Amino acid sequence: MSMTDLPTAPAVAVRYMLEADAAPGLLSRVLQPFARCDLTPDRMWSHRQGEAMHVEVAFDALPADHVALMEGHLRRIVGVRSVVQVLHTPAVRPALLTAA
Repeated sequence: MSMTDLPTAPAVAVRYMLEADAAPGLLSRVLQPFARCDLTPDRMWSHRQGEAMHVEVAFDALPADHVALMEGHLRRIVGVRSVVQVLHTPAVRPALLTAA
């Protein structure tokens, strides 16, 4: 059995919202766990408010078996106060009706 024959986990859309201490190296530390797994976020947003930094990292299609793993890595980053994970279900589009 080759690596291409292995079953793959379904992908899910997920956002990680973090609150952390504002520090010069924070953003690179937040991206590090994803880089180690060869994952590139689709969107990243950050905002500093006084001594706190709010960071959001979003994926349109992250393998489902990585969701909890990545959250655990984010929680262990020095200075991170909280992590909220938001899973998004794909919007169900009604079937297009065609005239007969």
